[in-house]
Amino acid sequence: MNRVLENEFYYLDNFQAVLDWIGQRYHDLLTDDEQAFIRAFSALPQPARALFVRMVMRKGDLFRASKLSYAEIGCPVEAAQQLLPTGWIELDPVLSIDELFDLLSKPEIASAFASTLQQKSARKAEQLEALRANCADYADSRAFSSWYRDCGDVALRILVKPLCDRLRLIFFGNLHQDWTEFVLADLGLFRYEQVEFSPASRGFRQRSDIDHYLALHRCRERFAAGLEAADEVLRDLPTHAFENDWLESRREKFLFQVGQHFEKQKDWPRAHEVYARCRFPGARGRAIRVLEKAERFADAWRLLEEAQRAPENDAERQHCSRIGPRLARKLGHPKTAKGSVAAIAQFAVSLPHPGADPWVEGAVRDHLAVQDAPVFYVENTLANALFGLLCWRAIFAAIPGAFFHPFHRAPADLYSLDFHRRRAREFDDCLAQLEDGRYRATILAHFQEKAGISAPFVSWEYLERDLLELALDCIPAAHLKRWCERILADVKENRTGFPDLIQFWPAERRYNMIEVKGPGDRLQDNQLRWIEYCAQHDMPVSVCYLQWEAVP
Repeated sequence: MNRVLENEFYYLDNFQAVLDWIGQRYHDLLTDDEQAFIRAFSALPQPARALFVRMVMRKGDLFRASKLSYAEIGCPVEAAQQLLPTGWIELDPVLSIDELFDLLSKPEIASAFASTLQQKSARKAEQLEALRANCADYADSRAFSSWYRDCGDVALRILVKPLCDRLRLIFFGNLHQDWTEFVLADLGLFRYEQVEFSPASRGFRQRSDIDHYLALHRCRERFAAGLEAADEVLRDLPTHAFENDWLESRREKFLFQVGQHFEKQKDWPRAHEVYARCRFPGARGRAIRVLEKAERFADAWRLLEEAQRAPENDAERQHCSRIGPRLARKLGHPKTAKGSVAAIAQFAVSLPHPGADPWVEGAVRDHLAVQDAPVFYVENTLANALFGLLCWRAIFAAIPGAFFHPFHRAPADLYSLDFHRRRAREFDDCLAQLEDGRYRATILAHFQEKAGISAPFVSWEYLERDLLELALDCIPAAHLKRWCERILADVKENRTGFPDLIQFWPAERRYNMIEVKGPGDRLQDNQLRWIEYCAQHDMPVSVCYLQWEAVP
């Protein structure tokens, strides 16, 4: 890619690169109008193409020629004239008065409506309401030039923004990434791992995938706006599972969010109805909970037993262990023996209050640190970085459907249930290095070679080589393997919840992880699961309860 500052048409080249990529990889999925657009675009004069792309990359679909003045394009009106035969834009478009007010400044509004506008110093919104109230003619739309006859400027409307958004969707596989990805990469602000793309590396495999994504996106936008009942939104959501796995995971996640909405409203029947048709992790646990809230204890118990026989993850197992005894009491079932839980080391610290808004983890870190045993605030960063650097090649393996454009920060299937299974051989090779000692060189080499590249487990801003070397000196390979195995067992749930601090004793080649809890704070569920896991496997972990000393 050309550096932005060396190529004044960088944005045009980037847009063309997207069209070429789509034309080569998704030709069989494109509609006739999308194929016609791709063919026609490259045949236009450069100024016309550049002006069009400038409009595509800006918000909205209405523009003024004076606001589209770019040295490399020249006269925007001349460039627009070259675009007119395509039907992609129109000059002097018909506008509502609302659209007109978006285009005009207050002095221009005063000029355009000099004979009817009384409140020239009022805000634009107030001026608009006043004009609507005083003149019924303003309810009709008219051409820009008819609204403002003395204006020397020209208005333009781009008519194919939806088509361009679909092409952007096909390229990125989502609608939250946009054309700025190219610019940020060109400037070196973001770097991405270079992954080999096979013909099978496509986010969308059939045209219905694109249609389903857009339908789901519209439902999500309507739900987020909150202007209509959630039931109305759900009616337009396809009830059948999508064939595309990562797209189906988005549909399931949306269902889960709707279920949470009904649950917050204490609409237990509707919440249960949504959770019951949802396979998103956690939905079954929430379904048990809302059945209990609805006092359908027998139904809740049957679903609980199903979950206990085959829990989807540690989070569900933990949820069942809490809700089970309560449901048993309500149904009159006999008490069951509690499973054994590994003892968790605890200690208390009392420190002088440092003043307003204290950082409890930092206070404990500074208190515990000594010259021969430094303490670092790492929370989730260190363990994830060690995993990510060791397993870099597995994470970025060219699995079909995992990477389908050059701007992936993570595999598209990172949180899917079969993320590990699809890369089992690659992960086995990475973890085998923990058995033969190669892991240290691999982690440090990737830290050096991959520095700054966007990655799902590595937060570069929190990593230093000295910290990595200390960790590799003091944390046994067997413990690192346990961490990696648990992360892989459930990436979404288990990449968080690690203790806040880690203390090293380099001379003794040992360490201790410390979760810090300030006054009134308690362990969160994911933290408790990690702490119990470490304790069960004889990995050093403790909980520090901080109290502030009373002011004399």
